[in-house]
Amino acid sequence: MAVGWGLIGASTIAKEWMIGAIRAQAGHEVVAVLSTDSQRAHTFAAENQIPASYTELDALLADPGVHAVYISTTNELHKTQTLAAAAAGKHVLCEKPLAVTLADARDMVAACSRAGVVMGTNHHLRNAATHRQIRELIQSGAIGKPLFARVFHAVYLPAHLQGWRLTKPYAGGGVILDITVHDADTLRFVLGAEPVEATALSQQAGMAQGALEDGVMAVLRFDNGVLAQLHDAFTVQHAGTGLEVHGSEGSILARNVMTQKPAGEVILRDAGGETAIALEHENLYVRGLRAFAAAMAGNGAPSASGVDGVRSLATALAVQESCRSGRCIPVRYE
Repeated sequence: MAVGWGLIGASTIAKEWMIGAIRAQAGHEVVAVLSTDSQRAHTFAAENQIPASYTELDALLADPGVHAVYISTTNELHKTQTLAAAAAGKHVLCEKPLAVTLADARDMVAACSRAGVVMGTNHHLRNAATHRQIRELIQSGAIGKPLFARVFHAVYLPAHLQGWRLTKPYAGGGVILDITVHDADTLRFVLGAEPVEATALSQQAGMAQGALEDGVMAVLRFDNGVLAQLHDAFTVQHAGTGLEVHGSEGSILARNVMTQKPAGEVILRDAGGETAIALEHENLYVRGLRAFAAAMAGNGAPSASGVDGVRSLATALAVQESCRSGRCIPVRYE
């Protein structure tokens, strides 16, 4: 049976990455798009060869050709849209962060569970060949006992994205809920461990407005003892991105890996010197959609589940609270 997808949000990420990733799955097609702006919905559908466009959520969910939805609206809308999709029996792949509060994110996961539909969080970095190899190296004992990690994910927010992320706290704006949440999930994935506390300082360097931050440095303590340093920003043009994990017997150095593109390199450094790790790069979103499609068919699980989305959000919220309070904050999942 053909699987039809409805896009809830006529977004940049849907256009640039997700439509192609859905269409790369055999038997899957994008059949509808939703935007509250009727002209935007119509234009987006026409430009991307999508048969139907809607301005009302109920109308899209009532479309019999829609079996799953991809949600990429602003973050404060995710809960309502997810609950409605679950009630309509649609599988849900939602952008990160799942919501702007932990309670809302947990409600979303619970609703999908009750409805018996698959829920995933679009933490695309888990699908990178670089991060999967880092995880395997750590699990194999290549660096001994993991002790420290460092993520540098300070980038420059493109002009066409310099909207609500910089001006709307209620929508989950700011660099912490946009980028730090990705770092949290990536570290959870590669370390196989959970953050337990966070301490952080934020910065406002002229891009974000009001109370929102456009830069942050944070330290997370994980339940396996690892200390991880994070540097995230919207305001840095030439830093490049990377991930390092340092252990008792060696270090993993990865460059150009906190990216949407299938790119980057991983080097293992130990007593024997440096070894470049062989990588088979693949479109991150295509791989993620393949796992989600399999889960819909009853085989396996999404790359990042709804619970993964809850846990990455909990970590980002702890970082946010530490910036506000000046204190070390426990990461609370409940």
